Amino acid sequence: MGRLTIFFLAISVALIGCGTPAATPEISVGENRDVGKVAAVSHRAGDWPWWRGPAGNGIAGQSEIVPVKWSESDNVVWKANLPGRGHSSPTVVGNRIFLTTANKSQQTQSVLCLDRKTGDLVWSTEVNKGGLPPKIHNKNTHATPTVACDGNRLFASFCNHDSIQVTALDLDGNQLWQQTVGPFQPRSYKYGYAASPAIHESFVVIAADYDGGGYLAALSRGDGAIAWRKSRPAKLSYSSPVITNIAGRDQLLISGCDLVAGIDPNTGDEIWSIPATTMATCGSLVWDGDLVFASGGYPKAETVCVRADGKGEILWRNRTKCYEQSMLAHDGFVYAVDDGGIAYCWKADDGTQKWRHRLSGPISSSPVLAGGNIYLTNERGTTFVFKADPENFESVAENRLGEEGFATLSICSGQIFIRTTIGRGQGTLYCIGRNGEANP
Repeated sequence: MGRLTIFFLAISVALIGCGTPAATPEISVGENRDVGKVAAVSHRAGDWPWWRGPAGNGIAGQSEIVPVKWSESDNVVWKANLPGRGHSSPTVVGNRIFLTTANKSQQTQSVLCLDRKTGDLVWSTEVNKGGLPPKIHNKNTHATPTVACDGNRLFASFCNHDSIQVTALDLDGNQLWQQTVGPFQPRSYKYGYAASPAIHESFVVIAADYDGGGYLAALSRGDGAIAWRKSRPAKLSYSSPVITNIAGRDQLLISGCDLVAGIDPNTGDEIWSIPATTMATCGSLVWDGDLVFASGGYPKAETVCVRADGKGEILWRNRTKCYEQSMLAHDGFVYAVDDGGIAYCWKADDGTQKWRHRLSGPISSSPVLAGGNIYLTNERGTTFVFKADPENFESVAENRLGEEGFATLSICSGQIFIRTTIGRGQGTLYCIGRNGEANP
């Protein structure tokens, strides 16, 4: 063997040794004997308990009567200043509102609780100190995942100390447990972490897709023990998992890593997967009947419709880039908006475009449907309200609050909760109600 060959072999070994981290070890159901049953998930009709609302699809009650117009002086029930910075949506349970926030200079990550009637801060619990990633994209924060609530406990996920950590609190802000789910060491930290936790039966489910070897995991809601953890492709993506009953069974739906997939939420085992969309997606999947819809934006742009029965059938696809936003599927139609602020309506079963309309972008938040109207906030703090009408785009109102809008709205019991910023990044939460009514 010549010296040149030995030299290149040594270089190759060195590169392998300092390259991609090893894949996170898998855990199968049954290996962790300490995982047990916990109290059933319970919510009231007026709650917005996790990312994208009760069904995880961005749809509020269709009988909701909520304002379509507001301003700093009209239909504002209260306005509350929030410490730190975050893009998590408000989680509304009973008479309380829960959000995450982070203070980069102090290196802290916290969960906040506000009184729903007054906006007063009830408590603030710091769950992490130090260990925040050194860089973050200007469209992301160190507190972007939305809190999930099972009616008795709060679950908050953060990227911290090169890992994904989940903290459980009671409704009074007392820490019940904290679990390191697994490593999170992407080659570039600058894009951060974004996936919100999902709840299924006894579990809280976490996604952590990154190019060092990502994973999905389920933790016991009771004590944080890892029930199962399954590997994902070693690719960077940001989508939150969503769990629903579709095609005759419960499925965890997720896109990203060049796949659209249905996973058994009880075991983490793959039910089906189809090569589709792109490497990086941010929005959660939506569904109509047994059809699921996904979109992504890096390194290419694609929106797809897949039948979720495991047969691998792609019904339609187009080149629309809904990268940061989730879509809406309702009554046989899909409503979507791309990063630049162009809104679309497609027929769900064949992808026929019904209309296309330019709003004012850029837009990073996701649409919410309430009372027959779609509510959507752009990055400049303007919320567009338009009809969920497949025949024509019909604008209802445009409302401006704050200077920046990245968080998705929460709408429940006749009220709209809008997280925005004013001044030099001061976080603000608005409660919007008819005639400023505090008690819907």
